[in-house]
Amino acid sequence: MGDDPERHKRAALVYNPIKVDKRMLRASVVHWSKRSGWLHPLFFETTLDDLGDGVARQALDEKVDVVLVAGGDGTVRAVAGAVAGSDVPLAIVPSGTGNLFARNLRLPLDPELMVAAAFGENITKTDVGLARITREGGDVEEHAFVVMAGIGLDAAMIANTRPQLKKHVGWMAYVDGAARALPGAKPFRVIYALDEQRLHTARVQSVLFANCGQLPAGIALIPDASLDDGLLDIMVIQPTGWFGWLGVWRKVWWDNSVLRRFRAGRRVLERRGRDTSIHYLRGGSMEVAATAPRPIELDGDAFGDGRSIVCSVRPGALLTVTP
Repeated sequence: MGDDPERHKRAALVYNPIKVDKRMLRASVVHWSKRSGWLHPLFFETTLDDLGDGVARQALDEKVDVVLVAGGDGTVRAVAGAVAGSDVPLAIVPSGTGNLFARNLRLPLDPELMVAAAFGENITKTDVGLARITREGGDVEEHAFVVMAGIGLDAAMIANTRPQLKKHVGWMAYVDGAARALPGAKPFRVIYALDEQRLHTARVQSVLFANCGQLPAGIALIPDASLDDGLLDIMVIQPTGWFGWLGVWRKVWWDNSVLRRFRAGRRVLERRGRDTSIHYLRGGSMEVAATAPRPIELDGDAFGDGRSIVCSVRPGALLTVTP
């Protein structure tokens, strides 16, 4: 943010016109800009060719003092990746079906409250994930993520989720995607290395790299994941048969999301033996290479197939607005 006390501040709003009521949203940002004594805000719409990262960089070039983002998780991911590393805070205006990053930040899911907060002074630092994807032909891409990345069945599930169903029932549409992906799911072999240390091999269904671990409906996918610890929490999912999948369900839904909330439940978990269907790892980076191209997802969006993915973390790279 600008240090010159004589310079009037200005906000920029980046929004997905399909996900928001742009007339009401723009009017709200204009209202709070005027009320706060800021200049008239700048507005940028996302497109199919620019999910938000390009226009967010345009906003930064205009020397704005805060960037507001309104759209789905994909829009938030793209804009956060562009803003990360700058001294300009990001205000997330909940608008999509999942609002996963906002939920993990424990932000209110009221758009008006978050627009108002953008003109305040409450800022927190959060980590940002970085995924380097290598395609079958050797091409390499880098993308940011703020919630989690994954390779394997989770990405196939997302790719199989029908957009129209997601539009009508929100995140519950992923249940349909899972039902369509599970029957053909087969484990695949990977080689992985945590923090560039010893190589390991395993047969897995998915590998998840989490910057934060809470899902809607109170589901704690990776309960110990934190947005500000400078580390990634990795979940290696390798069930054997249907009993293995029951173990995954028990771990994620019952153990993580129910038992861990209570002292007696935590004692039960301490006495229980290790569940081999899921392995948890933690580190600053991890590389996973598959023997054949596998689906990849970032923050709930399908990113095609890749032969390998390297995920790392940028500690405290993103300034986020809180009420």
